[in-house]
Amino acid sequence: MALSFVRAALNKEARIFVERFGRKAMKKPQKNRFDLTQGSILEKITFMALPIMGTQLLQMAYNLTDMFWLGRVGSFAVAASGAAGMYMWLSMGLLLIGRMGAEIGVAQSLGKGDREAALDFSRNSLFLNGILGSLCALAFALAAEPLAAFFPVEEKSILHEAAAYLRIVSLGILPSFVTGVIAGTFTASGNSRSPFILSSAGLLCNVVLDPVFILIFRWGIRGAAWATVISQALVCALMLGAVKHSGSRPFETYRFRFRPERKKIALILKWALPIGLESILFCFLSMLCARMEARFGPEAMAAGKIGAQTESLTWLIAGGFGSALVAFIGQNHGAGKTERIRKGVKLSLALMGTWGALVVLFFYTAGKQVFYVFLPDREIAELGKHYLWILAVCQLPMNLEAVWAGAFKGRGRTIPPSIVSIASNGLKPILAWALSQGSLGLYGVWAGISAGDTLRGIGLFIWYELAERRAARLEKKAPALREP
Repeated sequence: MALSFVRAALNKEARIFVERFGRKAMKKPQKNRFDLTQGSILEKITFMALPIMGTQLLQMAYNLTDMFWLGRVGSFAVAASGAAGMYMWLSMGLLLIGRMGAEIGVAQSLGKGDREAALDFSRNSLFLNGILGSLCALAFALAAEPLAAFFPVEEKSILHEAAAYLRIVSLGILPSFVTGVIAGTFTASGNSRSPFILSSAGLLCNVVLDPVFILIFRWGIRGAAWATVISQALVCALMLGAVKHSGSRPFETYRFRFRPERKKIALILKWALPIGLESILFCFLSMLCARMEARFGPEAMAAGKIGAQTESLTWLIAGGFGSALVAFIGQNHGAGKTERIRKGVKLSLALMGTWGALVVLFFYTAGKQVFYVFLPDREIAELGKHYLWILAVCQLPMNLEAVWAGAFKGRGRTIPPSIVSIASNGLKPILAWALSQGSLGLYGVWAGISAGDTLRGIGLFIWYELAERRAARLEKKAPALREP
């Protein structure tokens, strides 16, 4: 009997131990995996940044795939897609309003442990982007011809093709706006891998459809547009399914029917509107510079288009890393872990500084070969080589700027990077125009762009350093103020 009692007691203790250990084992990995407030800083930032940068590279691959096959049609097709592509870039400013609202709101709410508020920020951001995406698509579809005519191109066929391309791709704007918010929600929750995997499916679809539509069906630039729209719709459908049913979804339930909240929408606009306006203005000023390029002929436009996509090795990768930093800093800011934020910023500066140096080296050594891949034209390749040499100057400041901007945005301080960006970008068309009037010509346009981007990085560095020193002084004073 005593033996039975001992055995029962041991069995009871063993059962309790197994139950406790099992609960911890089941909960701990999921929490640690997506919780950015604990664990190795390098591991967490890398875990977040690599899939986001991979997603950004996929976006670049979308554009490069289009250019590769359109280059087989002719330089006029590349120039036409470049002209229309400027307006798609312009729409990204509106897309960022909902996406950044989701990234900041979800990350900070999860850092505070408030999952209900995080879900509300995501759904209100989705509601906002649904409205903005619909209005943007309607505007592009109805005003395609006058928008294309903004560029002073003598070849009317280029403007006609650009308008047709813009009208078709407008069908994919709303799905892209929805995708942006869902991807931002996943990222803010600490899971950047799912958006990367789903975006890969879209790239694969685009890679398959581009040559079929462009060359086999002989749809030309319209084929590239339809391939893009179908790929965007596919990614949107996959994202919506993932946020409701995937095993790594941010929330247990995600209902699309809900009542929008004015206070949360107002806070989303407070955070994200400066970023959206900054992006829109940046694109518009870049369009002015592209208009200056167009004065030198379609070859200059094609070189600028391919060069800008090659340059996206910097601004897409840096932007992706900045998005990871927004999630990392947002969660740690919500949890009040200031020192962890500072260490993360220093580590990020080292990583992005190294990447910037590698991009500069690539531009100077292998830039010309890039143009032969997409458009086998000696004149355009020579122009493109000089484009990359001139723009190499600003690559390192642009990479570091993404880190400082992410550090501000993760804390919900979106105005400083927007002010610096708007001011420096405003100088670009002025510098481009002034430098192009002399002997530099087209190269002067590109030199003005490079100078503006360099000034943006320097300006944000100064503002961030001043803000950090002020915060350090306040922290030193705080204990003295609490003393009796």
